[in-house]
Amino acid sequence: MDLKKIIYPSQNKIGTDGTIWNLPNYDGALFTAAITKTPFLSMIGGLNSGKKTDNFEFPTASLYTIDAASQPEITETASISGVAAAQAARTQEKNVTQIFQEAVSISYEKLSNAGRLSGINTVGATNNAADELAFQQMVKLKKIARDANYTFHNGVYQISTDAGTANKTRGMLAAIVVGGNTIDAAGAKLSKTLIQQLLRTMYAAGATFENLVLFCNAYQLQVLSDIFMYAPTDRNVGGVQIKQLVMDIAGNVGIALDSDMPTNTIGLYEMSYIAPVFQPVPGKGNLFYEPLAKTGAAEKGQIYGKLGLDYGPTFMHGSITGLATS
Repeated sequence: MDLKKIIYPSQNKIGTDGTIWNLPNYDGALFTAAITKTPFLSMIGGLNSGKKTDNFEFPTASLYTIDAASQPEITETASISGVAAAQAARTQEKNVTQIFQEAVSISYEKLSNAGRLSGINTVGATNNAADELAFQQMVKLKKIARDANYTFHNGVYQISTDAGTANKTRGMLAAIVVGGNTIDAAGAKLSKTLIQQLLRTMYAAGATFENLVLFCNAYQLQVLSDIFMYAPTDRNVGGVQIKQLVMDIAGNVGIALDSDMPTNTIGLYEMSYIAPVFQPVPGKGNLFYEPLAKTGAAEKGQIYGKLGLDYGPTFMHGSITGLATS
């Protein structure tokens, strides 16, 4: 079974074993009202490509500083005796991988009744999920992708100190707070002035503006449209088609709509330094499905993987929080 193939997930979420009674079969095309797009995750490689680690802690950047620029004033006499030595110390920024895990359990009775249909039945009707186990595996994998996309924006850092404490990867918005390039709008509406202030802050901190993408929710995207009245060009980042604006200091900036961004926040991410990090299980891989031990007449299994976010040097990114949402 190829877990890279994604299909539409069901609208129903069953928290128990799947049976013929709580997972009825239907004819008709499959749709879901749930949001299935994962723009940020897709742009940085998705669940299929990224970096690897064999330690749940991994470095995101090693930083050093250089003294502020100034004009030297060194006399000939001073040059003979030499200047005082001064070294550049280094620090390290880091993140962790965390567990993503989903389970399925489908009874033999359910699996053997693929031809039993509920709802409207007309001549030629067919079960739209003839392989129930495969369908549920796909739904769970899609759920993991959604969870990863949400976490990579909003994740709050936590490091495991024992088996009862979970590792939690730090997301972009928390990483930006560490780097210091964040502005609290204090309830003000997003404006060109706030965006320019953020760009100046990022520039002063050392951001390079190589492949900058602005992530926002639907409300802030509409505000951006009002601000710039743009007829933007399109460009492609990691297979995702995004809009693009030209901004002072930063140059070309992509605009990406992502439902997992908080409504009161925009994030400016330097995509050149961002990647998912996988921690493979030896002999099994990065994100895999495996059957679980038999305890009765059901097919039971789990999808398991460990993922984290490498956001690179935190000073490359920026955010505006506390924006008006109405």
